[in-house]
Parts: sequence; structure tokens; C-alpha cells
Amino acid sequence: MTRIDAKFAALKAEGKKAFVAYVMAGDPDYETSLELIRGLPGAGVDIIEMGLPFTDPMADGETIQLAGQRALEAGMTLKRTLQMARAFREADDTTPIVLMGYYNPIYNHGVDTFLADAKAAGIDGLIVVDLPPEEDEELCIPAQAAGLNFIRLATPTTDDKRLPKVLQNTSGFVYYVSITGITGAAAAEAGDVGPEVARIKAQTDLPVIVGFGIRTPEAAESIASIADGAVVGSAIVGALADGKPVTDVLSFVKTLSDGTHRA
Repeated sequence: MTRIDAKFAALKAEGKKAFVAYVMAGDPDYETSLELIRGLPGAGVDIIEMGLPFTDPMADGETIQLAGQRALEAGMTLKRTLQMARAFREADDTTPIVLMGYYNPIYNHGVDTFLADAKAAGIDGLIVVDLPPEEDEELCIPAQAAGLNFIRLATPTTDDKRLPKVLQNTSGFVYYVSITGITGAAAAEAGDVGPEVARIKAQTDLPVIVGFGIRTPEAAESIASIADGAVVGSAIVGALADGKPVTDVLSFVKTLSDGTHRA
């Protein structure tokens, strides 16, 4: 059982939904980013999604693209991202960390070396948005063998024929992308998302978490009411980009987690 599995089991026992927060590792610099990540559990975050900066983030909207650029310009690398996870683990051995990014930096690091390093750093799961199920032998299956969850994205365009393939080697949870497009592009609507979540849950026992387009406590509560939890990324990254101090960003995160946990 991974930390992710244990977290969902504990939340289920409490009758609570999961709040997942996405932050870009190294944005705007290593020290500020680590301070923010260390503060997330205290702000009610159940699972931390740590973005791995990359030069060509095709699934991300402007807010997260700019965050990745700031992180890269500040010297963030895959090695330093794993170093940040290790630093977080010095004081927190229970909050799950999911590393979200693209395959190129992992490939360049070497898959076997990366998996060993990620496991040692305290990473619990991976979301690699540009590796389709047809490429599971590349990373997904080795990751599961190394004890890391491999979390797959399902989208509004994932039809009933495609869905079993998407779910085939997925573990930890299913990440349902609530809108067609990039991060931060539009608002998620529970009325649209509910039937899709039900469709996915009919084919898997895994929790289904909904992300993209959730920016307010009210939206987080609404989405979490029809899913197993909610992900907020662009709104948190944007608050940091606006120059708000980490304490203020964490206060905002707390309102989002409170909204999710009310569901």
C-alpha cells in the first residue's frame, strides 16, 4: 500500500473527500517553493502534486507555463525537484507526493535511475501527461514494479471504447480532466462532470479526482460533491505569481481545502 492508497483509505473512513493541491517545484525559487510545499499539509492539503518544470509543457495553460519558466530560470532541475521532495520528507512522512510532468526529463535521467531516485526521495506517484497507455512498458509498468502509483488522465473525449485502455494499468487514483483544453482555461461545472465521473467509476474501483477549471472554494465543494476529490493548481500558482507571501497563499489554499472537505 502506497501513501496514496493509505490516504484514500483514511479519508474514506472519515467520510471526507480528497483535496489535491498542485504547485510548480522551484517557483519562483527553491526556498520559497519549499516553504510553500512544507506548509500545504497544515493548510488541509491531502495530496501534493508537485510539478516538474519542463521547457515544452503542452498540456498547461499560461499560468503554469510561466511558473515552469520561472522555476527553470531559477535553476530548477529534476535532481533539485527530487531534492525538494527529500527535504519535505524530513518533517512529513505521511502526506503523499505525486510528481506531475512530461517524459523527456525522466527519459534523459534514465528510467531505472529515475525510479530509484524518486522512490528514495519519497515520491509516491507519477502523472506523465505525454505517455499514452500504448507506451506503458516505457515507464508505467516499471514504476508500478518500483512501488510507485502511475496515475492516468481521463478526459471528456475519453469514450467508452478508450476508457478500459486508460484504466488498464492505472493505480492510486484516476485524474479526470473536467474540460477540453489546457489547465486554467475554463470553469469546471459539476453538472457536466457528474455523469462522466459516474461513467468512470462504473469501470474502476479507484478514486476519481477532478481537476482543471477549479478556482474557488465553492467550485471545489461542488466538484468534490460528485467525485472523490478536487485538484486546484492554476489558482494557487497564480496567487504566488501575483507576489502574495507564502502565508497568504497558504490561507487561500486553506479556503479551498475547507470547501472540498465540506462536500
